[in-house]
Parts: sequence; structure tokens; C-alpha cells
Amino acid sequence: MEGGFSARAARHRKAASVAGASALEDLDVENVHARPSGIPALDGLLGAGLVPGAALLLGGEPGVGKSTLLLQLAARQAEMGEGRTVYVSGEESLTQIRGRAERLGLLGPGLLALATNNADDALSVISDMGGKPGLVVVDSVQTLASQRADGIPGSVSQVRTVAGELVEAVKRSQATLILVGHVTKDGQIAGPKLLEHMVDTVLYLEGDRRDYSRVLRVLKNRFGPSDELLVFTMEEQGLRVVDDPSTFFLGARDASLSGASVSLALDGRRPFAVEIQALAAHSFLSIPRRAALGFDANRLHLILAVLEKRLRLNLGQSDIYVKQGGGLALRDPGLDLGLAAAVLSSYYDAPLPEGAAFWGEVDLNGHIRPVAGHETRLKQATRLGYRPLFHSGSCKTLDELRRALFGKAQAPRPSQTPRPAAAPQPEE
Repeated sequence: MEGGFSARAARHRKAASVAGASALEDLDVENVHARPSGIPALDGLLGAGLVPGAALLLGGEPGVGKSTLLLQLAARQAEMGEGRTVYVSGEESLTQIRGRAERLGLLGPGLLALATNNADDALSVISDMGGKPGLVVVDSVQTLASQRADGIPGSVSQVRTVAGELVEAVKRSQATLILVGHVTKDGQIAGPKLLEHMVDTVLYLEGDRRDYSRVLRVLKNRFGPSDELLVFTMEEQGLRVVDDPSTFFLGARDASLSGASVSLALDGRRPFAVEIQALAAHSFLSIPRRAALGFDANRLHLILAVLEKRLRLNLGQSDIYVKQGGGLALRDPGLDLGLAAAVLSSYYDAPLPEGAAFWGEVDLNGHIRPVAGHETRLKQATRLGYRPLFHSGSCKTLDELRRALFGKAQAPRPSQTPRPAAAPQPEE
């Protein structure tokens, strides 16, 4: 039996070699281990660090700090001396790159830069690595043009060709490639969707240019988790990693004011304590205003409809504004309960219990449902000292939540009994 198995394995190896394929167990992987990037938090985000032969794509709004982050990364790699580091820019001149590096305190002897709009120059940089570890940053893929494609730089054909050539070249080397991608007005990475399929990792840097916080998210990752994120602050010396962002987005808050709640949100696998602010004010308009900052407006309308229907509140005469503190935009359904509590607090003009924290999803029947990561949120809330805690295990419905917070009973349902008909009047 063993002899038959060995014979079949030998035939499979022979067939694989004839077809040009390789047996995975025979591959030498000693030289493809990831190397540190110089930013430990970024290594954890990527899974292990910079993988030889890997291609990464970084997107983000203009001016959010993509070039600053990559220049910092390139400078760290140059300081570590692990291979050559080349920053290829199609948007800035060498003088501009040097000025930014000097302003950030990143000038060093090992950091190389190239200003070009020719894709062949970037390909030459990769080939000159000589099969050794290194880092090549291309800022950005939409500014390079290839002679083997039609159209102007940034067109679909040019982006597809340039990205394909660069990714193919880096796969044959031990270098790591980082491409910067422009975004559309909708916040999507510009160019064909094929661009995101070509690379191994897709990162997105988000944040308001007028704010000092930035969030780096992983949208795709072949070497690690795809639900991680990093929080940075923008300072004079560039982007600095926030070591413990669990309470970073709270800021200074006054618990004696109404209309503010603390919710334990989960983004990927990282729990955050965020403040949800709400303002319910009497409206003088025929159609009351509804405004949401950091929230999905449709989600706000849904929660308000549930509150009005299930708690029999008259919200049709109020303008309602909600805001997520700290400039962080989350899509976590666990924020529903915190949003409902903040609206109720502002509607009754009564502050919530000091130290209270909320998380849970609100369904259309006014019931509070459990959400993903409940134990993670519970541990984080306990670690941060929040109490009392309101979630699907402590209150089942919005009416129970209102009773616990404000001691108000549900209003009686309007009578549905038809009015008696008026007595007939005698004819004159």
C-alpha cells in the first residue's frame, strides 16, 4: 500500500514538473519571511510586516496624510538598512519631497527618491533591487504612464497596465511595493476594480483634514486579518500612533448635560468608547429637520420611527440632530441603543446616569438585540470602569430602557373604540 502511494506521489511530482507547476512541499520559503516595517503597530496591522514580493495599495482623500505616512515608513526602512528604499513620486518634484522630509525630520543618507511620470522608470527601480529585500513606494499609480497602453495617465487602460506591470515585476523580486491610489468623490479608490484584486493588501486612510485624528483601515489582506485598524494623530513631525485608542474619541465631556451617551462600539476587533450627542428642539418648520454627523441618516430615521411608534412619543414637532463625537464615523449596529438613549435624554431634558455605557441593536419592534463582540465590549467597559451597563442582557425593550433611565411609564395607547353616533334629531 505504501509503495503504491509513493508511486502515485512520484507520478504527481513528475506531472507537475512537466506542466510547469511546483509541489508546495518542495518550495523554499526561508527567504520570503516578512521583515519589520519600523512601525510596530503597522506590523500588527499588516499581520507580520513587509512581505517580500508583496504589493500594497493605499487609498485616501487628498490631503489626509498618505504621502506623509509613506515617507515616514520609507525613512524608517532606510534607517534600519534592510535593503534599498526608493520613494517614487509622480506628483512632487525632488525639491518638494526633500522639503517635506526636512520639515518632518526624516532626512537620512539611505532614503532615495525619484520624480517621474514614466512607468518604465519605476520598473527599472524594482529591477535594480537585484532580487534583494527593499521597499518601493509609488505615489501615485494614477500619475504614471506606460508606452504599452493608450490614454492619458489616470485612465482605466493606463492604470490597469501600469499597476499590472509593477505588481508583476515586484512578484519576481524580494522587494515590497506600495502603491498610492487616488479616490473618487464617493470615497472609492479610482480606477478599475481590478486594481484592488491585483494587490495583496488594500489599506485606506480616512479622516477630516480639519481634524487631527486619522484612521488607517485594512480592507483586504492576504497575510493577516482584514478587520484591523490603527488610529493616528497628525502632528508637526508627522503621524503618531495612538497606543490605546479605547477612550481617544471621548475627549472632555460633562456628564451633567442631557443628550449625551457613551456607547461601546466595535470596529473590526477593536472596541472603542465613543460619545453620541443628540439634540431634540422644538421645530417651527412644517417638516422637522433631521441631521446626522458620523451616522447613517437612514439609521437615524429608523430609530426615531421606532421611538415614536413603540414609546408613543411625539417627535414630529421636534428638530433632531445627532453627532458622533471625535470625528469617527462608524457603521456598528451596536450604536443603536446609545443613539436611542441620547435622543430620549435630550427629549426629556434629563442627563443619563454618570458612568453609564450602552450597546445593542434596536429592531423595528422596539426590542434590543445582542450584537457581535458582546463579551469584548463588556470586558472593555468593565476595564474602563463604566457602570451601569445597558445592553440586551440588562434590558429587553426600549420601554424597559426608558423606565430604568427616567422612570417614565409608557403612555396609554389612544382608544381605538369608535365614537358613538349622534342621536337623531326630531324632524321639524
